[in-house]
Amino acid sequence: MSRRQKDPLRPLTREERAQLERLSRSRSEPASHVARARALLAVADGASYTAAAQAAGRRSGDAVGELVARFNREGVGAVIPGHGGGPQVVYSAAERERILSEAHRTPDRERDGTATWSLTTLQKSLKKKGLPTISTYTIWCVLHEAGLSWQRSRTWCPTGTVLRKRKAGVVVVNDPDAQAKKT
Repeated sequence: MSRRQKDPLRPLTREERAQLERLSRSRSEPASHVARARALLAVADGASYTAAAQAAGRRSGDAVGELVARFNREGVGAVIPGHGGGPQVVYSAAERERILSEAHRTPDRERDGTATWSLTTLQKSLKKKGLPTISTYTIWCVLHEAGLSWQRSRTWCPTGTVLRKRKAGVVVVNDPDAQAKKT
């Protein structure tokens, strides 16, 4: 006989059930999302937490109990896992956009003290503009995630894109294999 559930699953709305059923049958969603949706549907159909875990291909009924409690608080968004450990994310998407916009801005020789951006000159500029603890490594990571790479003559540029002088003038040349070459 199973124990009494501390936080039983609340009744599902029609929309929630439809979303969970769609998720549970999906072949393109991550397997963890599909397993969580299956576990929630099994509990909604009256299965115990242990049986729901087994139906979803998992081992722990306790994890299903925590998933049910999270579902009661957050709704269908509970099938998507939260932060998985490690250090907390320090810079949000808005701050990353600030870093990218600063890197895309042409530096002013008088105000910024440089004609081209380097990591340290970007760091100094960002520290003046409200990111006092930003490191050059963080700037480097954000720029690389955005597909930018350092190019000696032209500061930070999109990877695989270069400006070439031709008889007709300056043209943009794109390397279609740039992504494959990066890895």
